[in-house]
Amino acid sequence: MKIEPVVNQPVVETDRFILRPVRRSDAGLIERYTGDKRVACMTSSIPHPLPPGATEAFIALCQSDKRTEDVWIMDGSGHGHAEVMGAIGLDRVDLSQVEIGYWVAPAFWNTGIASLAVNALLDANPMGSKTVFGAVFQDNPASARILTGAGFDYLGDAEAFSVARNATVPTWTYLKKLK
Repeated sequence: MKIEPVVNQPVVETDRFILRPVRRSDAGLIERYTGDKRVACMTSSIPHPLPPGATEAFIALCQSDKRTEDVWIMDGSGHGHAEVMGAIGLDRVDLSQVEIGYWVAPAFWNTGIASLAVNALLDANPMGSKTVFGAVFQDNPASARILTGAGFDYLGDAEAFSVARNATVPTWTYLKKLK
């Protein structure tokens, strides 16, 4: 029996799910959802098709003491939903700055869980950040609405490389100051 490493991240509770650290037991659902081209193409870092071992490498990175990003799983199992509905992360940009990123399994699109996860993580502010950045592909206006709905201000247009698309994609960049 393998013992899960202890990851120094708080659990954040909402009324529909918890945000908790990534577990090895999440591998099957993470692989299923991130292997979906619709999910991968809306991120900069998930490849499509998903190569063998990518999910295990992602989980190992999430559990590493040397990680620069903390990732939480949107776990609805305690509320009658799936154990993995999506993931949300905060990547350290600087001492008091992070960049937020998230993906949601297609079965849970348009249910409000991404908005709830973003707002819960911002309220918890587990890294004590003063500034949170976010960037979304311009062909994903739903993600832009999530950020603006959470109080992010539009900063401008930029570009980011999408591994799944093997292309540079126009983005909208947002910023939120925290107290």
